[in-house]
Amino acid sequence: MSKIFSCAFFSMALLFPLKAISQQSNNSFLNKGYYLVVAAYFSNQETFAQRYSVKLNEGGLHTQYGLGPNGKLYYVYLDKYEDFNESVNQMLKVRKDGVFDRAWVHIIKEGKERDARIAIQEEPIQNLATTSPEKASTASPSKETERPKREEVEKPVASVSTEVIENPTPKPVFVPQTLKNTQVFLSVYNATNNEVIDGEVEVVDTEGSRLITKVKGNTYLSLPNPGTKSGQLSLIATVFGFRKEQREINYRNTEADTLKPYVALVGNYYMLNFGLVRIHKGDISTLYNVYFYNDAAIMLPESKYQLNSLLQLFNENPKLKVVLHGHTNGNSRGKIIFMGPSKDFFTITKDVVNGSGSAKELSKARAEAIREWLMAQGVSADRVSVKGWGGSRMIHDKNSAHARKNIRVDVEVFED
Repeated sequence: MSKIFSCAFFSMALLFPLKAISQQSNNSFLNKGYYLVVAAYFSNQETFAQRYSVKLNEGGLHTQYGLGPNGKLYYVYLDKYEDFNESVNQMLKVRKDGVFDRAWVHIIKEGKERDARIAIQEEPIQNLATTSPEKASTASPSKETERPKREEVEKPVASVSTEVIENPTPKPVFVPQTLKNTQVFLSVYNATNNEVIDGEVEVVDTEGSRLITKVKGNTYLSLPNPGTKSGQLSLIATVFGFRKEQREINYRNTEADTLKPYVALVGNYYMLNFGLVRIHKGDISTLYNVYFYNDAAIMLPESKYQLNSLLQLFNENPKLKVVLHGHTNGNSRGKIIFMGPSKDFFTITKDVVNGSGSAKELSKARAEAIREWLMAQGVSADRVSVKGWGGSRMIHDKNSAHARKNIRVDVEVFED
């Protein structure tokens, strides 16, 4: 199988990791029958076959997957049939629905396997399996017709041309496929449970150590040309609560990168896998998307999303204990607005307490506000401690364009 052909063969399959459910590994070979297949994967990609099957089933289907007799490919299939004409008839219906417009019938017989390529003609779907071409134009769609006899099972169905080939017809692809003409899918997921997670990916010019842009994970996109002699790009996935993961890919000689375990050429796009692991003891992750009102230890409403990510970290690991480090932009003293008795974490209410203090006191109060929010969600108080640093650990000059990032709360794991 040529490289171009094999790549196109998998173009319909959604390879990005998805939320997994309890599904046992399927190492058994598929038995004799006619399988309505919607995706196929190499024998070393069983996990991908499982994830895709899981995703389809979450949408209400009842797919399964299994290994072909030759041991080369895993097939994700909607159903298995004993009757060839019935399998083709169902395939045509599935194609017409549009969700799996490139579904095909995979035939397994006496330990051998082959694919049937079906060319759809203009006859009504409901009559294809039982009506002759001569009668098709006058047959009533609702009229029941006689099922074909057993000996006719592998004859071509009416209005369908059938021939045995190795794979479905591939779509045209560029040769060679590089990042100049081919998009990428940045698959960012939890390596422990295969759950898709939101996060950014930094695109860095490796040769010049220069950040080019930041993009969202789990999206199809065209990567920028670094404009360097090497053409090398570094991609760094950054997600709160997870360790950063870096991947390397070349803009001009991209096909060679498919030898790396995290790069795959899937039809008309490249896939880069970022399997992230949770932070552990000694690691620090920053709550950059938790924001505070000016001079206040009260959070803005848009902080809720990342706070929920922090809460998930605690819920996943009952042994987890952290230190919240508060930081400010500078060390000047000033007023501090504290939460009032109503304990509204996200609103400047009428009962707020107006006070004053040092930058260190403000930073500690902000960390304490997050601690109190976690406790309100059921996290034990002894799992969270706080420390205020004021402006003693700024990461940018306080007058720079990035000074806002000095105002932050870091989460350090000290027990897991």
